[in-house]
Amino acid sequence: MASAVLIVLACVLVPVSVLTVWVHDIALDTDRYVDTVGPLASDPAIEKAAQNRIVQAVDVRVDGKRATAELAAWLQSQGLPPTAAQAVKGLAPQLDAAVTSAAEKVAARFVESDRFEKVWTSANRAAHASVVHALTGKGRGAVGVDEGTVTLDVGAAVDQVKQELVDAGVTPAEKIPDVDKQMVLLQSDQLKRMQGAAHALDVVGTWMPVLTVILGAAGVFLAHRRRRALVKTALGAAVAALIVAIGLVVARRYYLDHLPPQVQSEAAAAAIFDHLLHFLRVTLRTVIVLGVVVALGAYLVGPGRLPRAVRATSERTADSAARWADTHDIHTGRVGTWTADNRRWLTIGVLLVLALLFALWNHPTVLTVLFLVLIFLMLLAVIALVAASGRRAQSASPASADLGPGE
Repeated sequence: MASAVLIVLACVLVPVSVLTVWVHDIALDTDRYVDTVGPLASDPAIEKAAQNRIVQAVDVRVDGKRATAELAAWLQSQGLPPTAAQAVKGLAPQLDAAVTSAAEKVAARFVESDRFEKVWTSANRAAHASVVHALTGKGRGAVGVDEGTVTLDVGAAVDQVKQELVDAGVTPAEKIPDVDKQMVLLQSDQLKRMQGAAHALDVVGTWMPVLTVILGAAGVFLAHRRRRALVKTALGAAVAALIVAIGLVVARRYYLDHLPPQVQSEAAAAAIFDHLLHFLRVTLRTVIVLGVVVALGAYLVGPGRLPRAVRATSERTADSAARWADTHDIHTGRVGTWTADNRRWLTIGVLLVLALLFALWNHPTVLTVLFLVLIFLMLLAVIALVAASGRRAQSASPASADLGPGE
């Protein structure tokens, strides 16, 4: 009973542990956060949203009707026919469109340049305290959070675009007043609850994953059938992570379907959502794959028909390789006999070393799991080959001793 309770508790805590790792090591780590949001500066959706917001903030306005009327009056005073002067007045919309087009081109050129990436990266690094504020309610900076709305101050970008407009000859840009330069990134009525949850997860910190592993190990150790308990624990952890991963997909779709008017671009909001949760998704996928791998490994060492067939095939292959080596005078000597006598403990030692390596790996991924599994299988193959050679040497030694000298 105690074993079952511990195993269930460990499986339930697996997604919580994943969340604590994400909050503590990703969302609240400046370098990691900057690495996460840095690529957004070159994301087409972010570039387009930033361009639109910068153009709105610059807000270059030219009174086209007044300008064309004054020009038509002057031309008419210089002898231009009234019909032609009236045609000049009709160019007011084209003049307004030309000025707006100039602002859009300058803004587009800016957001597509390396300068925007530098501004983006610098603003996010300097404002990381505000990202912490977005999750814990503490801090302030270029990224602001107010009543569930997360915004980015694009003031530096707006100021540079203004100067470029002036340099390009759009002199009305000199008179642009100070306006709201906030670009809404995210908005959610549930942000306050998210802040409370993030604060609690941050307090738990890195101890939750350790506690989860201890509970799972204790549950397996106390079980009467430990191998089956290990299979159930691994699969339970994988299922728990899968449920959370599916929940993130549903949450993403729900959020994008209920975007408030303050969010300027759905594509930009989706890009922000995806990048911020990228490492969380990677970790969940890693847990799923790791759980399946551990369960499969525990199953293959069991007494079932398929596991016995797999092991028998591998042993026959190792014996065949050992016979081939023996016929070519390739011998392992004492190493082979020692490996044959201590094969089980040697295998356990290799497994523990790789498990420790995985535990110390900085933010492992699915590729990390597959890489370590490949190394483990290769080492198992080497151990099996050396042990097979050692067994052949052990079986041949008594026969040689019985013959004796001169017989």
